[in-house]
Amino acid sequence: MSVDKEKIQSILATDCGSTTTKAILIEKIGDEFRLMVRGEAPTTVEAPVEDVTRGVINAVSEVQELAGRPLLEGEDIIKPQRANGDGVDIYISTSSAGGGLQMMVAGVVKQMTAESAERAALGAGAIVMDVIASNDGRLAHQKTERIRKLRPDMILLSGGTDSGNIRQVVELAEIITAADPKPRLGTGYELPVIFAGNIKARDEVKKRLDEKTALVITDNLRPSLEEENLMPARLEIQDQFLEHVMSHAPGYKTLMLWTDVDIMPTPAAVGYIMERIAKERGIQVVGVDIGGATTDVFSVFQGIFNRTVSANYGMSYSISNVFADSGMDNIMRWVPFDIDEKDLRNRIKNKMIRPTSIPQTLEELMIEQALAREALSLSFLQHKALATGLKGVHRERTIADAFDQTASGDTLVDLMGLNMLIGSGGVLSHAPRRSQSAWMLMDAFLPEGITQLTVDSIFMMPQLGVLAQVHPEAATQVFVKDCLIYLGTCVAPVGPGKDGRQILTGKISLPGGREIEVDLKYGELQVIPLEAGLTANAELNPAKGFDLGEGKGKKIETTLYGGVVGIVLDGRGRQPFTLPKDKEKRIEKLHLWADALNAYPKK
Repeated sequence: MSVDKEKIQSILATDCGSTTTKAILIEKIGDEFRLMVRGEAPTTVEAPVEDVTRGVINAVSEVQELAGRPLLEGEDIIKPQRANGDGVDIYISTSSAGGGLQMMVAGVVKQMTAESAERAALGAGAIVMDVIASNDGRLAHQKTERIRKLRPDMILLSGGTDSGNIRQVVELAEIITAADPKPRLGTGYELPVIFAGNIKARDEVKKRLDEKTALVITDNLRPSLEEENLMPARLEIQDQFLEHVMSHAPGYKTLMLWTDVDIMPTPAAVGYIMERIAKERGIQVVGVDIGGATTDVFSVFQGIFNRTVSANYGMSYSISNVFADSGMDNIMRWVPFDIDEKDLRNRIKNKMIRPTSIPQTLEELMIEQALAREALSLSFLQHKALATGLKGVHRERTIADAFDQTASGDTLVDLMGLNMLIGSGGVLSHAPRRSQSAWMLMDAFLPEGITQLTVDSIFMMPQLGVLAQVHPEAATQVFVKDCLIYLGTCVAPVGPGKDGRQILTGKISLPGGREIEVDLKYGELQVIPLEAGLTANAELNPAKGFDLGEGKGKKIETTLYGGVVGIVLDGRGRQPFTLPKDKEKRIEKLHLWADALNAYPKK
């Protein structure tokens, strides 16, 4: 980048999404960077415009108007910033327009190298269309037809440790060659194929793929059973995304000339800022972005970043999949009023027909939020299944494991060790009351112990992710001060119990010298108001059989963070989390929780 980091005072950033292009202006005020204004406009990558820069110019024009100073000169972004204040010092962008980066991955063993390849692709910001493996049960001609039909933007081929045999890797290369895959965007260029497998197979893979594809060879992502090396493959995916995919999308060549650093895929940028925050603070983080068609889940545990895309779970276009996979009973359990099953089905079908409609009544809002809980929960289950330790590594096995020879690595997701939960996407970020967002997050993710709850105010994490590569301090400052809305802290003792049993005692020392005596019973939700930016010291004593992070029945002394909701004492047990089977009792329980959180207007 040509601009000296120390001289940066004004930053323009855009995120070119599938439907909307969002622009933000960040400026240095005193010693810190802050968000100034935000604008948006429809993305223009598709017909009739077919030029992504039109949407960018329109979004920047809105920012320019709100900022009250010129950022554009004709259709050029003014940079660097002039002495009179016109323009900005740098312009950066992310993109998921045109459906984002769509990939296929291939590996020898489905539970090992193929899954490592999937993690690499997801971490680079891709949507994984299919995973092909030597042992996936499909015949060679079926795999060939699948590649031809899907037309991915890119293929990641992996397989074999560096000391393993090469036969199966070569067979996968031959399947790709036979498919002669054509890229989704553009017909005049070769499909990028990245080989990140056994180094001994490189020559044979090159013989088969070099003439028919744009083959790139990088480090083996699984050099040994005990080692996973995803970063070289991830970086190569992003490089190929720019060189082969973005450059053929309408208007992107021009956009790439405008930006001061490489355009990043939107999900990769979100992952980058989350990784940075987790590392900087030494915390474990889970984040979710729930959209109309897909739900992305991100996590950083033990310093390891994972991302999954639930391509069939969303709040509008994919709402029917949520309903089908979750089932009527699981949706109904969150609806705090009596509703006929047929009526509920019709409401969901109406949402499918009119996916961009928003709830017009309180009842419609409650149903939408019930569906959101299930979409989030299903997506999180998928994430936990993929965010695992290395599979195939030798470990001691129990008698139970002996009956499961394909037993996979344990999930890295540790809810008791989770420090921060970040929600984003319309249903969470734009809920009429912040307490509704907190409630949805608690019900969907069931955090354990002490967990800070937050939402992304306007989903600016993508722009901050790419900014973190240029000016990490600026990205962190805006993330903490302007991006996150702090809902509060969830305190959830884990253990089995019966309604009414006392499960938590202790005291919480609030600012100003006020002390609150804690008396939480099983099945209750309690809220203690504590503003964002304030903290409280807590001495908490879980009952015998209940754990807050130090062990069953063991006292914990900790700091609780405030937020727009406050401190939420969640006495709903978790082992397992259940709602009453009886309809009237269930509705009564939901009303008690809603009242405790002040989630809905009182009638």
